[in-house]
Amino acid sequence: MADGLIQEIRDKWLQIIAFVEENFDKKPDLNAILFLIGVRELGELRDTPFSKEEKVHLMHIATCKILSYSGYYEHVGSDQNGWPAWQNIIPLPNLGYLEQENLIRQHIVEYFENEEIIQFH
Repeated sequence: MADGLIQEIRDKWLQIIAFVEENFDKKPDLNAILFLIGVRELGELRDTPFSKEEKVHLMHIATCKILSYSGYYEHVGSDQNGWPAWQNIIPLPNLGYLEQENLIRQHIVEYFENEEIIQFH
């Protein structure tokens, strides 16, 4: 990845962090942003909190959604609970932790752009 692109993704990532912090009064980490994407993809807000298992499932939904941009996953409908279901289409690359995190951040930036959540500047 070219240095300019890496810097652009880093700048946009910081804008996403600031956006989430402004709207939720908490500085988010990667998992918190994945959780928010999962809730958005589920399309369901509740009065009661999600269970720990549901939170993990929501982060999985978000990961599948963002990695679908590179063709790793495909949305295949809904499961028995009405939650989005995904199928792994292409094996995920064998990446180190930092490479995985960078790939996920890059796709989160793409998600925020595609869904027009943030107008990046």
